[in-house]
Amino acid sequence: MNDYLIYTDASADIAPEIVSNYDIRFVAMNYTVGAEERLCASLETPEFLKGFYDAQRAGKETHTSQITPHFYVETFAPLLAAGQSVLYLSLSSGLTKTFDSVNLAAAELAEEYSRDKVVAVDSLCATGGMGLLLEAAAHNREAGLSIDENAAWLNEHRQDVVHWFMVDNLMYLKRGGRIPATTAVLGTALNIKPLLKIDGEGHLITLEKKRGYKLALKELSAKYAAARDAGHNRVYIVHGDCPDHADELEQLVLAVNPQAEITKMLLCPIIGAHTGPGMAAVIFFGNRSL
Repeated sequence: MNDYLIYTDASADIAPEIVSNYDIRFVAMNYTVGAEERLCASLETPEFLKGFYDAQRAGKETHTSQITPHFYVETFAPLLAAGQSVLYLSLSSGLTKTFDSVNLAAAELAEEYSRDKVVAVDSLCATGGMGLLLEAAAHNREAGLSIDENAAWLNEHRQDVVHWFMVDNLMYLKRGGRIPATTAVLGTALNIKPLLKIDGEGHLITLEKKRGYKLALKELSAKYAAARDAGHNRVYIVHGDCPDHADELEQLVLAVNPQAEITKMLLCPIIGAHTGPGMAAVIFFGNRSL
């Protein structure tokens, strides 16, 4: 049967037309901006996201919360009761514990519902990487793959998704405990732009540093050139409200591969809470080990 639903969480960035055309659904996630609690339940509009990044620039701290097993049960139980199974793609287990939470929820739901089920896949990805996998999952479902066949495909190909990021403001990495405070202060003063990637275990790691955003963007395009799979032209360029950087990165990617099919969009607040304004990423199918 291929009539199952495809769900992800609100940390995913995916082209809006894919969401509407293939009925991709989201599990909501909580986050805070200053003292204000918010719920992200779907793709946010560019206007809303600009306000989010403006709030960060104004000095408001942003934080996120994990999805609890109880919230997953509340979200999925009515679907199973109505006779619908769910294929769920989670944010990387290397970045959050929500994959553990959804597995606990799936086990609890299996005790009550025997015909339909929740099949969870750890994406080992984030943001547009989840978008690429969701696009593939939607096409797989259209092609007739069962929920278990689709999950197996995602598990087999999730490490074929490559993420490279440039971060503009090191203080957001410092708040997340990824770099020491002294490194953040010194790097900011010297206009250092760290380059990060998601490794084979789904962790975000810092590998290189460039002085100034232009050198950093050129290096991102060089990473794309070195690691891309020539058989795949889909590319996500996501950014923390820095359209000029995103436009420049788009041109650099097109110079490498004129056939690149690029989706360019603002980064969701769930990931943006930890990377800040000025972040830019190129995400594509290729060799993650490079």
